Amino acid sequence: MKNLILTILLFVVSLTINAQDTPKVGDKFVINNPSGQHYNHIAFPKLNIISKRGKIANYKSIIGEEVIVKEVISKSNGNVYVILEKEDGSKFFGFQTKAKANYKSAISSGELSPTDS
Repeated sequence: MKNLILTILLFVVSLTINAQDTPKVGDKFVINNPSGQHYNHIAFPKLNIISKRGKIANYKSIIGEEVIVKEVISKSNGNVYVILEKEDGSKFFGFQTKAKANYKSAISSGELSPTDS
């Protein structure tokens, strides 16, 4: 009886820990500095595309921006992708309204971090 209760308790704890790792629509995040010269896990346009659109070719304008999850996409291979939009409703770089990000990779690399609110 003791083993059954312990097994059920561990099962419930593991489910709650796993549930905290999945994003929900409406979650807020902050975009941080990329680890290299460009973002690896958030699908922003390359710098040459930004300059062809007549904008300054750097990512400084989006660092520190608060974004909201508008859609969560779960793939069969276990990857979870999120569609991000700016919280204030403006566009990224003046022309891109949405950005797609690999959730787990972007969080672990530090490109995205959850906000306190």
